[in-house]
Amino acid sequence: MKEHLEQICMTVNGVPRKFVIGDGVGCVSPSETLLDTIRDRLGLTAAKRSCEHGACGCCTVIVDGDAVASCMVLTADCDGSSVTTLEGLCDPVTGELSPLQKAFADNSAFQCGFCTPGIIMSTKALLDQNPNPTEKELTEALSGNYCRCISHYQVIRTVMGFINEMKRKEA
Repeated sequence: MKEHLEQICMTVNGVPRKFVIGDGVGCVSPSETLLDTIRDRLGLTAAKRSCEHGACGCCTVIVDGDAVASCMVLTADCDGSSVTTLEGLCDPVTGELSPLQKAFADNSAFQCGFCTPGIIMSTKALLDQNPNPTEKELTEALSGNYCRCISHYQVIRTVMGFINEMKRKEA
């Protein structure tokens, strides 16, 4: 008797993906995390493997509009979801960085870069939900992202400056 395997579908950075959940060769284990799937199966390595307990924010991606620690989400639970990684913020044709990514680079709001993708993704999720957050709201949104290299002050200044620049462009 042949075992019925569950197939899940999700969109990753705008590309539809299908995975078979199971224990066989080529299948996604029911216990495989989204982090493992995006890094090891899809080769999207911006989300970093660090604490693997959801405490540091290095693996943050956006799932259905919310910033999540991908090490704490099972791929099997992502059926029908839209997932965006840092790679998905770049222009798909030119590869050019998004304005938010450029702001981080232009203002040196990073050091080693290990945590930077998670910080950018948490910021992006916030700005998608609230394009004009207060500094307090931004600080709260970034509270799950831990960085050993820089203070969050440079990140906060960069993002608040980015928000003000976007307002000026819209006016």
